[in-house]
Amino acid sequence: MARDPYQELGVSRTATADEIRKAFRKLAKANHPDTNPGNKEAEERFKRVSAAFDIVGDPDKRKKFDAGQIDADGRETFRGFGGGAEGPWGSSSGGGFGRQGGFRSETFEGVDLGDILGEMFGGRGGRGGGPEGGRGGGGGPPPPRGAPPPPRLDIDLVEAIRGAKRRIAFSDGRTIDVTIPKGAQDGQTLRLRGQGSPGRSGPGDAFIELHILPHAVFRREGDVLVMDLPVTLYDAVLGGKVEAPTPDGPVTLSIPKGANTGTKLRLKGKGLPNASGARGDLFARVVVSLPENPDPALEALAEDMRKTRPYAPRRRT
Repeated sequence: MARDPYQELGVSRTATADEIRKAFRKLAKANHPDTNPGNKEAEERFKRVSAAFDIVGDPDKRKKFDAGQIDADGRETFRGFGGGAEGPWGSSSGGGFGRQGGFRSETFEGVDLGDILGEMFGGRGGRGGGPEGGRGGGGGPPPPRGAPPPPRLDIDLVEAIRGAKRRIAFSDGRTIDVTIPKGAQDGQTLRLRGQGSPGRSGPGDAFIELHILPHAVFRREGDVLVMDLPVTLYDAVLGGKVEAPTPDGPVTLSIPKGANTGTKLRLKGKGLPNASGARGDLFARVVVSLPENPDPALEALAEDMRKTRPYAPRRRT
């Protein structure tokens, strides 16, 4: 089971939403894979803090976690099963695909869950992903109603946008490459044909559920991908060219003269895929950032302009 999300983020249980958000941004920035290339420890830390923020950064999930209705992995707690709050699939960090990418079959009071599911799924036809994973959603039917929830596979937002391949391991030592489709959605189910437990009609199918972790830079707002883009006071006043991150790598972006905090700049074709697979746009919201250290010359200029050229800021919507 994942560590307590409050402890993972280094905040108290009484922390405000703003304190939790600031703690996440600080840890995510320090441990992001882009700033720590090849550092597996930082990568794992980034995944843990992202998963923790997904729980306590969401008001509804935080309320359920505090009430004991879900565990630190976001799974509903079940009563009557061995292993406490792990539920019939176990925790995503210990047994499901989850962050570790493994799979196991659980046994409760002499009944092997894998055998039951193998009989339920075994020999079923229909389209699917095959050994390398399905497209999910339309790629095959979801698990039958009443079946335990499928193991969860945590993926990065960039992987969801661009598509990826992830290698996962089963408890029997088998490994397969799962194809994450471009434009994958949070909660999307992928079907792995022939990778389930043996049933009466042969090997059954396995299912995994995709879970998109929060990203330190990009965020989804409906069907739109947005990000905050810090720029210097000088570039905001005079205009200039800055390096801007995108899911496909950094690009050079022109800042118009007189840009202000809240100004939105469009990066065509760098956003979320639509239903046909075409990429939408990424919107960068300018955030004017003052120098970190006091600048006497800048302060003197501001003091002079406050006296000689006062103005009232406009409310921006």
